[in-house]
Amino acid sequence: MKRTITVPGQGRVTVEPDIASVRLGVNVIARTAGAARESAAKTMDKVLSALDEADIARRDVRTSMLSLSPTLDYSSDNGPRVTGYQALNSLSVTVRDLAAVGKVIDAALAAGASTLDSLEFTLEDGRAAAAEARSAAVADAFARASTIAAAARARVGRVIAVTEGSGMDAPVPFPAARMALKAQDASTPVEAGTQEISVALRATFEITGK
Repeated sequence: MKRTITVPGQGRVTVEPDIASVRLGVNVIARTAGAARESAAKTMDKVLSALDEADIARRDVRTSMLSLSPTLDYSSDNGPRVTGYQALNSLSVTVRDLAAVGKVIDAALAAGASTLDSLEFTLEDGRAAAAEARSAAVADAFARASTIAAAARARVGRVIAVTEGSGMDAPVPFPAARMALKAQDASTPVEAGTQEISVALRATFEITGK
């Protein structure tokens, strides 16, 4: 009967993000549904033009939310009363030049964008970094198994099985609400920071010797 040992392995790689995802939009309240929709559409056209001027390709701009709903007043004893209509139009914008993220945000806000919901940094393609982390995890598992086997006066042999789980740390959020207030008067400062890609696994090795 084969003797085996099963150990965990962990591999981590620190990387610098290469793209940013910005979610911003237009929030308009008007007395009628048509007026709210029309106002939001006109403002969003200006925002899109500003993104064009900031060298953001249209393939990197995607509508993430579009809604039109009544605004209600609940203060009356007779039940809620419609006081107007709210139109929301949000975009998800991919910025490939991280040095230009602040400029892109400022341009959109100056053009009329009234919401800035999130800013996230990530890797467009994390496969190479994940492969590096995976190799580090296997090496870590082998080192752990070797240490345990040596203490038991045995040697680590071939790998019997490997079970893997992997993940990337959550993108670093920027305080968007605070930034939206400041961006009107000053250039928006943005720092991408770093991220960690990690791979966790469990490896089973055959052991030989005593």
